[in-house]
Amino acid sequence: MDRWQAMRIFAKVAETASFAQTARLLHMSPPAVTRAVAALEETIGARLLIRTTRSVKLTEAGSRYYEDCRRILSDIAEAESAAAGSNATPSGTLAVTASVLFGRMHVLPIVTDYLDTYPTMAARTLFVDRPVSIVEEGIDVAIRIGHLTDSGVTAARVGSVRHVICGAPDYFARHGVPAKPADLKRHRIAVSTGAFASPEWRFGRNERVVVHPALVGNTNEVSIGAARSGWGLARVLNYQIGPDLRDGRLQIVLADYEEAPLPVHVLYPEGRHAPAKVRTFVDLAVSRLRANRTLN
Repeated sequence: MDRWQAMRIFAKVAETASFAQTARLLHMSPPAVTRAVAALEETIGARLLIRTTRSVKLTEAGSRYYEDCRRILSDIAEAESAAAGSNATPSGTLAVTASVLFGRMHVLPIVTDYLDTYPTMAARTLFVDRPVSIVEEGIDVAIRIGHLTDSGVTAARVGSVRHVICGAPDYFARHGVPAKPADLKRHRIAVSTGAFASPEWRFGRNERVVVHPALVGNTNEVSIGAARSGWGLARVLNYQIGPDLRDGRLQIVLADYEEAPLPVHVLYPEGRHAPAKVRTFVDLAVSRLRANRTLN
């Protein structure tokens, strides 16, 4: 096996922390992956990975070698792309992930416009309200809400969103407007299982209020719909109710008590060595999202 292929296998093991997962991703047998890494360690003369029955971790030498491998492999990919002319023309299938509502409202229009601009391209979207591993799930670009925990990815900040309490004007006319977080205990609350991880809601002045929702739905649309109908109050991210706020169907209350905004980033793993399909989509997504008044 040539050195380039061995480095590619080792880098994938380092990224996934799994020989079996690497074998599946590279369409190899697990023993072949093990032999490739062992041969690389023998050639280098240093142990690169610590293997146990439950985990695979990089040694100190392995960490340094992995960073070098990433750089070298990226340079090779860039050279191949330039030689093939794919730097100028995007090709293949682009995989994009985001949360469900954000994806439907703000990412999908960008994806369809991108496909109109590059008709030879195809796209795959993964809109889910759970953490997605860019490497393990074969994602090219991710749009994330919240503080970043990913390492080894390039991130472009495009805006921010806020947790807000909202209700319909007719609800406030019938039940009054809460003046402080503690007043929420006297109001009907609708939540979604995704957003309602804890009965304790935090506010910006180190205040915490334990709420007892009368309605729990499995999607954000349930709590938003209940608030829109005038049934009760909901706590959502402000972008999720942007059209309702503009049309006056919903109003935000307790704005002075909100937590600090959450950042929104566009993430991609290859940095400046990203293929043309990623760079062109990222350029479009960053431009469009930064111009979105809901996020800025």
